[in-house]
Amino acid sequence: MGGESMTRTAPQRGGTGTARAGGGRVGQRLSGLAVALGVVLFLGGFAWGAVVYRPYTVPTSSMTPTIDAGDRVMAQRVDGDEVRRGDVVVFEDKSWVDNAKVVKRVVAVGGDTVSCCTDGKLTVNGKQIDEPYLPKGSLAESKDVPEVTVPRGRLFLLGDERQGSLDSTAHLTDTARGTVSRDAVSARVDAVVWPWKGMLARPTGFEPLGPLSRPGPLRTIALMIVAGAVLILGGGAYGPVAGRLGRSRARTARAGTTGAG
Repeated sequence: MGGESMTRTAPQRGGTGTARAGGGRVGQRLSGLAVALGVVLFLGGFAWGAVVYRPYTVPTSSMTPTIDAGDRVMAQRVDGDEVRRGDVVVFEDKSWVDNAKVVKRVVAVGGDTVSCCTDGKLTVNGKQIDEPYLPKGSLAESKDVPEVTVPRGRLFLLGDERQGSLDSTAHLTDTARGTVSRDAVSARVDAVVWPWKGMLARPTGFEPLGPLSRPGPLRTIALMIVAGAVLILGGGAYGPVAGRLGRSRARTARAGTTGAG
């Protein structure tokens, strides 16, 4: 009876050990897969971001409060033909600033007629534009803009801080009446990342004049990087955690066997 009992017990222990070993191998494979996928997402997100975006540090307060002096922004590389009303763009025009990037908001495009101000508001193609991004309590009428018809292929740009911005209004006497060529634009600002302010608000006041630009893939890129980091850390932690749990189970099993004996 005693021998028969011991014979029955031995296969049970062997089966349990085999199952645990098999489960451990499956866990290790899943852990490795998680780490591999995490690396792909993490590096892929950074690579995609490097191709699509460029970081800029804004040196002046002319775009306050949307962007303050010293803020770090992420700007999507775009062709000038993709720019629409309301976009905050990065451009370079030697007639404005020699060999330096400038960040301003596009308020009118080729063919538009722009002026300021009617009842304290910017007027584009006869429509008063609601501009909630202006400094609180300020009026667009701080800029006196005579009616300007923007030539085809050019843009009219203003700073959000209208009183202190060297924008299109400072160049009205130029041949181009303060406008900038679309070809001068190299990027469109999507977000302020340092200090963190997040994605720029959509300039909905321009919607009656036509469609707005869609945000770039910055949110998707950030999600890829975060998900990749979580998978790498989670997969890498599996081995130590599984080992510790295995040792804990082994000690518990030995204690149980000793107690039974």
